[in-house]
Amino acid sequence: MAGSQSRRVIVASLIGTSLEWYDFFLYGSAAALVFDKLFFPTFEPLTATLLALLTYAVGFVARPLGGVVAGHFGDRVGRKNVLVATLLLMGISTFLIGLVPGYATIGVAAPLLLVALRFLQGLGLGGEWGGAVLMSIEHGDPRRRGFNASWPQVGVPLGNLLAAGALGVLSATLSEDAFLTWGWRIPFLLSGVLVVVGLWIRLRIVESPLFAEVEQTGRKARMPLLEVVRTHPRELASAFLARIGVDVAFYTFVTYSLSYVSTTLGLDRSVALNAVLIGSAVQLFLIPLFGALSDRVGRRPVYLAGAAATAIWVFAFFPLLDTGSFPVIALASIVALACHAAMYGPQAAFIAELFSTRLRYSGASMGYQLAGIVGGALAPIIALQLLETFGVTLAISLYVVAALALTAAGLLIAPETRDADLTDAGGTPTGAVPQQI
Repeated sequence: MAGSQSRRVIVASLIGTSLEWYDFFLYGSAAALVFDKLFFPTFEPLTATLLALLTYAVGFVARPLGGVVAGHFGDRVGRKNVLVATLLLMGISTFLIGLVPGYATIGVAAPLLLVALRFLQGLGLGGEWGGAVLMSIEHGDPRRRGFNASWPQVGVPLGNLLAAGALGVLSATLSEDAFLTWGWRIPFLLSGVLVVVGLWIRLRIVESPLFAEVEQTGRKARMPLLEVVRTHPRELASAFLARIGVDVAFYTFVTYSLSYVSTTLGLDRSVALNAVLIGSAVQLFLIPLFGALSDRVGRRPVYLAGAAATAIWVFAFFPLLDTGSFPVIALASIVALACHAAMYGPQAAFIAELFSTRLRYSGASMGYQLAGIVGGALAPIIALQLLETFGVTLAISLYVVAALALTAAGLLIAPETRDADLTDAGGTPTGAVPQQI
């Protein structure tokens, strides 16, 4: 029965997280391909693209706030109910984006509505990740925490696959005018249907047994976030730093590459979309593989190997895009996202294992989401500005490497968490013993 419940929780976390990331990435893809023309038509192309990416960044700014709110209630009232709320918030806001008129219809109100709904998306996703990961590791076999926690991570490429696939099919089958007028709205409106499916699945799972233990002992934190800052400062810093390079690399390889291939290189938008689709499909298999590998050899060795591989590959990535050949561009994306998977597979377990049970939702969410502002929100914008300033993609590659150096630092100041005891319901850090790697 316990094994069956664990599998049900993992499936629920995967599906719910996939739907949330579908919503989030759908916006990112549309921002890179469509929103500059629809919501900022009075600006010249480069400025319009930059403004569209700035609205995209708003979601990342909102994510820490979502992490604070969801973390507080997740550590106070439980993981399950918070996950239901985050899914509803994300689904409704995404559906409404599909209904926002363009600038030509309602003027400046159009981008303002877009920003407001993007902010709500960020709130929903900010609370989603921590709860989904915690449910997966707190229900499952302690010896398989890396593997179990990797499944919510799989929701990222799966959501990206669904979002890029939906836009790619519509882009390929509709005329340019039809796609810009109404075609791009269909995937956003589809979110309303998908969220019903996700809710049905999430409502059928039970609460985390480790949280139930904390609740029974009456040792829930009154102010979880403040207690995290007071008792887990090193762990919070480690989670924050370890995530920065992962985010910068991912959003450079995925979001910025869409704009680079279609705007800078002048290729059809389907070229970059299809390359990202293939790379994301490969990640579906590699993320749980690297998560499982971290159960055998440790989180830090796998994570660090992925960071090193990414730092090397980023210097080949843009020259391969510059060839303009679809097979070569697809290869660039596949290898880039494979390197990213080596970091992303063990990441969820590593961050969650840094914190004690009574503070885990708040601690994991804050470390993860704060890094999203510095990493994911700014990466496409910084990449765009670096290319505009220096005129060469080498500047972007060096930026990614610098971010990966911060990730390595975050990993090295943390203990190896593979053997951490998660049953501790107290208020002290987990206390895993550092291991040499």
